[in-house]
Amino acid sequence: MALFHVRMDVHLPHDLDPQVRAETLAREKAYSQELQRSGKWRELWRIVGQYSNISIFDVESADELHELLSGLPLFPFMDIEVMALTRHPSRID
Repeated sequence: MALFHVRMDVHLPHDLDPQVRAETLAREKAYSQELQRSGKWRELWRIVGQYSNISIFDVESADELHELLSGLPLFPFMDIEVMALTRHPSRID
């Protein structure tokens, strides 16, 4: 398994149809909760004062992470920053 730190900044268009917005957000919530239940989306934290989050994904590869992220309904409206993580030698387990 590989851990990734992912920052997602959402930029929904102001003129997006309200019904499309509501449907997209509902699909996003369902998909993200499915990934959380599966253990692939381990952590999800909101960044205070921003339409952004920090997440930790636990997946097999960068390719799998890309597939999961590109499947997000909000993906077309996001700026995403990904950092691969590895265990620190000073970490106490």
